[in-house]
Amino acid sequence: MTSLSEKTLRSHVTNCSTIHIYGAGLNHERPAHTAVGELSELGWACAPIHPRDAGGTISGFPIRPSLDDGIVPEIVVLFLAPERAQSVVRDLIVRLGHENFPLIWFQRGAEDDRSIEALDAMNAPYVANDCIVEYTARNALTCLRSILPQDFCLQTASEDGDGCSVWTTHSSHDAQLSPPTHGLEWIGSLDDLTSSNHTIPRYIRSLRNEGETLSELAQRLTKSDPV
Repeated sequence: MTSLSEKTLRSHVTNCSTIHIYGAGLNHERPAHTAVGELSELGWACAPIHPRDAGGTISGFPIRPSLDDGIVPEIVVLFLAPERAQSVVRDLIVRLGHENFPLIWFQRGAEDDRSIEALDAMNAPYVANDCIVEYTARNALTCLRSILPQDFCLQTASEDGDGCSVWTTHSSHDAQLSPPTHGLEWIGSLDDLTSSNHTIPRYIRSLRNEGETLSELAQRLTKSDPV
């Protein structure tokens, strides 16, 4: 079931560069986990969201604890129980305008009638009772706007307890991180660093020198003393 025509849905999926996946954590047996690897093999950058496993990586992609304010996703895939899916959809409706609203993809078992009614009322795009991995496979779809490999940044509390923070940069090409043993302060892609209204990205952006790109800034901070 979808609110879009087949042609529009295919265009939306193939022209999306990043797919946000709620429920994708470090449990290798969960479909949400394997979906990250399967979609990335077809060219999509993935943004897993899982509060407990935040700071780790799946197939090189950083797991976020939540969706930062200021970040506007293109496709949101829900590997969640219906009540949790409803909470995510409600939050997206509150924070995003109609023009910027993402395609909401309810994986099988995540469907929530109230959420679908709300999306219908605002004429927002969604898919229900289908699997995005299966959909791309049966239609032989690949990402037409791939941005892989994708660089991302991680900030954690310093292990020596001096109150400083440690900033590092990584690539989805080869990153293999476990959740940090010390406090996770922020994690996200360079695109997230550009758009996020989280306190840390805003502070990092304020450190940029004249003419310096965010990528150059991120690399410079990696090589400098603790933030």
